[in-house]
Amino acid sequence: MRERGRAVDSLYLSQDALPDERRLVVSAVEAGQRLDRFLAARLPDLSRTRAQALVDAGDVLVNGAPARPATKVAAGDEVTVTRPPPVPVALTPEAIPLDVVDEDRDVLVVNKPAGLVVHPAPGHPRGTLVNALLAYCPDLAGIGGELRPGIVHRLDKDTSGLIVIAKNERAQRFLQAQLRDRQMDKRYWALVDGAPRTETGTVDAPIARSPQNPQQMAIVAGGRAAITHFRTLRRYPRHTLLECKPVTGRTHQIRAHLAAIGCPIVGDRVYGRKHPSLPVHRHLLHAKQLTFRLPSGEQRTFEAPLPDDFRVALEQLER
Repeated sequence: MRERGRAVDSLYLSQDALPDERRLVVSAVEAGQRLDRFLAARLPDLSRTRAQALVDAGDVLVNGAPARPATKVAAGDEVTVTRPPPVPVALTPEAIPLDVVDEDRDVLVVNKPAGLVVHPAPGHPRGTLVNALLAYCPDLAGIGGELRPGIVHRLDKDTSGLIVIAKNERAQRFLQAQLRDRQMDKRYWALVDGAPRTETGTVDAPIARSPQNPQQMAIVAGGRAAITHFRTLRRYPRHTLLECKPVTGRTHQIRAHLAAIGCPIVGDRVYGRKHPSLPVHRHLLHAKQLTFRLPSGEQRTFEAPLPDDFRVALEQLER
């Protein structure tokens, strides 16, 4: 067991989520695009800025030759993207308070507050959920020797609610298999501007990084398959409270899907209004319920109450 408060060595700060090498062939539809745009569109976990950096560093080849970010790709071109070695960092356990919903020897379920980043990344090397978990449960550092020890799925920084952490490698594999096979049931509550056309529905639309804004995800033909079910919980004059069930787990999936049907989440300045329709300081999306099987075989359902800002917003609408 590692000592509390001691820095954790031999973990790595990955600069992006690419495998070590990817080979991409440019289609006729993609021909004529800038190389950096092409990469950002084809690799959803890669921003255009990061793509430019990889090209400038010589880690991207077009037909075996170095290129520039502005190089126009042609149909049939083979683009090879190589991820540089990860940058080693020391993760320091930090005594950040955790709202533990449930815990056994295999699994930890936490109610994450809005504003807490899940795992270290460029710009957020400390003060994350991972730092808090390493202080709460030091043995997590040994799970796979990864930057995200025990983290099975993630929530956006400003999304509150339930997240499950594996406390050993066996549990991590068990939970990851449920996610892969779509056997983990996740229910989110979202307060949105406007109202969907039907009480219940499904958004089935592929998602990729937006060609116009690489900081956003968008509905893009050829993107990764993404499915979100929704049902109406309560209607207000200008707002609707929805329960959303994502079948897939793409980046910003619920936020992008709801915006695509004309119902952006209240407070979402990326996919919705620049000036929120209610006095809130983050998007009102909450991971309310989580159902999965524990490694013991028992199926459990966990729930997290609405945080104060979400509850207050609903009370204002009720009045």
